[in-house]
Amino acid sequence: MTEHPYRSQPPRAFWSRSVAENFSPADVAGAAGEPYLREDDRVISAGSCFASNMIPWLEDAGLTYVRTEGVAHPALDHLPENLGYRTFSAAYGNIYTARHFRQLLERAYGLYTPAEDRWYDGDHVVDPFRPGLRYPARSDAEFDLLTRQHLAAVRAAVASASLLVFTLGLTEAWESTVDGAVYPTCPGTAGGVFDPEKHRFVNYSVGDIRDDMVSAIRLIRRHNPQLRVILSVSPVPLVATATEDHVLVATTYSKSVLRVAASEIVAAEPNVRYFPAYEIITGPQAPDDFYQRDRREVTDAAVTVAMHALFDNSALNPEVARPTDSPPMAVRTPAASSAATLAANELSRRVSEAECDELLADA
Repeated sequence: MTEHPYRSQPPRAFWSRSVAENFSPADVAGAAGEPYLREDDRVISAGSCFASNMIPWLEDAGLTYVRTEGVAHPALDHLPENLGYRTFSAAYGNIYTARHFRQLLERAYGLYTPAEDRWYDGDHVVDPFRPGLRYPARSDAEFDLLTRQHLAAVRAAVASASLLVFTLGLTEAWESTVDGAVYPTCPGTAGGVFDPEKHRFVNYSVGDIRDDMVSAIRLIRRHNPQLRVILSVSPVPLVATATEDHVLVATTYSKSVLRVAASEIVAAEPNVRYFPAYEIITGPQAPDDFYQRDRREVTDAAVTVAMHALFDNSALNPEVARPTDSPPMAVRTPAASSAATLAANELSRRVSEAECDELLADA
């Protein structure tokens, strides 16, 4: 009699032996493959709000985090940039969808120019793709210069990196009806004016996300063939949904689509790994203190556990790879302060104090 296949499976394949008991985040992350991180890595990152939480950890572990844009003049360095634009490798801020990421790269390499590439607000020229910039342009000429500098910084970041860390955040987005340009927020929240003739809601499918992300990775590798990629799915729920579903149902749908898409992207492209931060933080084994009281914001404790699982499956110096204390979160706004800010119908304050663009949808 031939034994059935489950007889040869390791303990990690069984819920009772690896989740109900003996749960190990490092074991969840270490299914197979090369180390996630290497000591000589030059890292760029992009994605949702959760992506910014990883950056101080990477730097604290001795890795080089590439920054090609966004370093403020010393006289202005005490002023935080709106919506975390300066947090990332180039000052693109949060990128919630794969379509937005693909289009950013296409713009950087001269393959795409959005039809609606600027909004006018009094004497300011607002970037629809970075509407919360603290210091928007004062003229079309200045806007064109700032945009060229920004896209050059994106190209420089891609060229100098060995590793891209990308966190998939949302399936819901708002785009132009003219050419499909994707905005980080619904027009009329952080900037611009919503026009139902010009702007439409979309909810991307697994195939959309897979194809957009694969296209983005292949475009990057035309210019940096050796770049490795780590994908993750943000454990942060939606602030609001534009569907008819309850926000909890919409969140479950969105995260499920993103998780399936991530696996299909890994299957489609070499040197792409999935890191299961989502499963570690949101699974039924996770303690209650992994989320703040609003049941949306992820706590330092959750980020610490996820990052230790990442480091435990990386080829880093063990003396620096697991700091005792967690580094400060890249962006942190107390819940009471955020609520008060969003309730105050003052766009400049809302933009400057919100930790993520998507919070502006709940004003």
